[in-house]
Amino acid sequence: MTTQLLTRPARTDTGNPDLLAHYVSKAEMADAYVFGTELTALCGYRWIPSRDPEKLPVCPECQEIYETLPE
Repeated sequence: MTTQLLTRPARTDTGNPDLLAHYVSKAEMADAYVFGTELTALCGYRWIPSRDPEKLPVCPECQEIYETLPE
């Protein structure tokens, strides 16, 4: 059995991260909306959700990282 180390790419300026939808686990997202806990996205952005992500464009960094993850 081997272990693969994934490294997080350096952050680039994608504008205001508050105006983007970020990738997080569904379970964490549900808890954050109910209890007001902070989330950490795949790109490293941390926030407390308060907006509907369906109305926002997807963070390009999160999208790129998500596409490289194994199924």
